[in-house]
Amino acid sequence: MSEEQLPGTGSERSGLTRRQFVERGAIGAVGLASLGSIPALLAACGSSSSSSSSSSSASASPAGLATALPSGGLAALETAAKAEGKLNTIALPPNWANYGKIISGFQSKYGITVNNAAPNDTSAQENQAITSLKGQSRAPDVVDVGPSFAASGQAAGLFTPYFVQTWASIPDSMKDPTGYWYGDYYGVISFGTNTNVQKVPPKDWSDLLNPRYHGQVAIDGDPRSANDAFSAVYAAALANGGSLDNIQPGIDFFAKLKKIGNYIPADALPANISKGSTPIAIIWDYLNLANKQTFAGNPPYTVSIPTTGVYGGFYAQAISATAPNPNAARLWQEYIYSDEGQLLYLEGFTHPARFADMAKRGVIPASVMAAMPPASAYASIQFASQAQIKAATAVVTAQWGTKVAG
Repeated sequence: MSEEQLPGTGSERSGLTRRQFVERGAIGAVGLASLGSIPALLAACGSSSSSSSSSSSASASPAGLATALPSGGLAALETAAKAEGKLNTIALPPNWANYGKIISGFQSKYGITVNNAAPNDTSAQENQAITSLKGQSRAPDVVDVGPSFAASGQAAGLFTPYFVQTWASIPDSMKDPTGYWYGDYYGVISFGTNTNVQKVPPKDWSDLLNPRYHGQVAIDGDPRSANDAFSAVYAAALANGGSLDNIQPGIDFFAKLKKIGNYIPADALPANISKGSTPIAIIWDYLNLANKQTFAGNPPYTVSIPTTGVYGGFYAQAISATAPNPNAARLWQEYIYSDEGQLLYLEGFTHPARFADMAKRGVIPASVMAAMPPASAYASIQFASQAQIKAATAVVTAQWGTKVAG
């Protein structure tokens, strides 16, 4: 298994990623209340990519299949996928980003059985499964990984390119231009507070230094191996004089929190939040909002996006180059990148990759839009590039142990 620990986005824990987070069943989402508020980084759907799908139709992928829908269209792909009869996914907890409903929707729509292995695996373990299970019928057909793991998987030849029909409306900043991987949803780092324990929820990073938060502040794992935690450090850096090119202030901020006794090295799991052992949870907004929904007032829980240091990240889909069910894998991608699939992500408190396009076309239900936090909370969102993430990872790996964990 690859030992690369380059954090992408989302929760990546050492063998404990995407653990049993609370279910996201009901309609509701965190997002941008208007198309105009979407940062240019995500809103710009490049015209250069829109032609990739049509031009790639005749080309073949490493798996020997077309990189886009064949002349028979979606109906032909559906027939081929149904002949395979199953799809092997990995690391998709049913209570994460609405994957339970997404999987059941796919199975119901196409009559294809989804075998979802190791729901709590890390991105690194997903990529490793492609290698270690190669040639076996239970090998993953598709993976859902952090972007740095998507890049490393592509470099290792683990994936095969495929351009979904909606390719052009996936922002350029969330996809590989050659079709090897593409983002499916994104979120931002947020504060969640159990107000049974802490009556005054923090609103910004500087608030966390207040003595009232002694022994109450937690992130979601070790940032040297957990993307959710790594992203929290990145966000803290942005709020404390750092930048996407300088994560050092984030490390120093958590070192200071530890020194004054506010930071605790316990994972911000729903159970820990609920019982009060980690009453202030710095995790992705979709996780905190889902926690709030599930707690249903017991305990009372508030969720906010910090005023400064608004850091966002996404997960990416990719098809295995050695998928045992390659047609089902392609049909899965078509499903989750359709309006139907993207709306299911939105119901799970995540921002779907194609949010801008769907908002522009007016296909997002008003009930979902009405449930969103103010657009202003996301106005200053920042996303790191692969190069920036790699450089930041090296700094965190070198310093976290001695400055914070040690």
